[in-house]
Amino acid sequence: MNATDRTPADLLRSALSSDPARPLVTFYDDATGERVELSVATFANWVAKTANYLQDELSAEPGDRLALLLPTHWQTAVWLVACSSVGVVADVGGDPAAADLVVSGPDTLEAARACSGERVALALRPLGGRFPEPPAGFADYAAEVPGQGDRFAPYAPVDPHAPALAVAGREFTGAEIGAAAVELARLPERQRVLSTLPYGTWDGLAYGLYAPLATDGSVVLCRHADRLDADGLVRRKEAEQVTVVAPTEA
Repeated sequence: MNATDRTPADLLRSALSSDPARPLVTFYDDATGERVELSVATFANWVAKTANYLQDELSAEPGDRLALLLPTHWQTAVWLVACSSVGVVADVGGDPAAADLVVSGPDTLEAARACSGERVALALRPLGGRFPEPPAGFADYAAEVPGQGDRFAPYAPVDPHAPALAVAGREFTGAEIGAAAVELARLPERQRVLSTLPYGTWDGLAYGLYAPLATDGSVVLCRHADRLDADGLVRRKEAEQVTVVAPTEA
């Protein structure tokens, strides 16, 4: 495969073969105090399980559109790369009524009901916990995914030049995602990036997932970082050995 044809799923496979033990995504939620760190291998395992669930249980096929109604979160990152693995278009914050299936967090369930296809809900609880009571009309991701296979192979080849991502009015093919993210962030290789940007923007996705993945780096992903004072942010950068901070203003 030509280097310019590599999708996010291809980039993850390369990272898994070169250094599976290194951190890839470290997630903080400063509203709850949660911290989760996923190595390349652990992240890839979640992606494989989610991609198998997409393909086998939800019957998703290349070209299907998935409305991704999730906030900045490590599980959102998993879904983004799982969609790339299957060939499904991840429409971040997209219209559920126009989508083939929808994945929702707990705060967007009513909007997600507009989707006539499969509906999946994530509780976004610490450690990937389930809903205390599953929402009516939705499959509970945390209950469905753990039993899925740890290896994934698509039934149909994924075209790297087909649409793969839609966010904030922009659309990217699978091959364009990593390249465009690297062009925006201009990261040297193996940087540890701290990002407080929302995943509902291209900048947030580029700094918060795709550019670190494409450059053998890692990301410290911070949700509700406005609750962290300046001294707390400095301590986090030191503790996490951050080398690059994503710009919050253009």
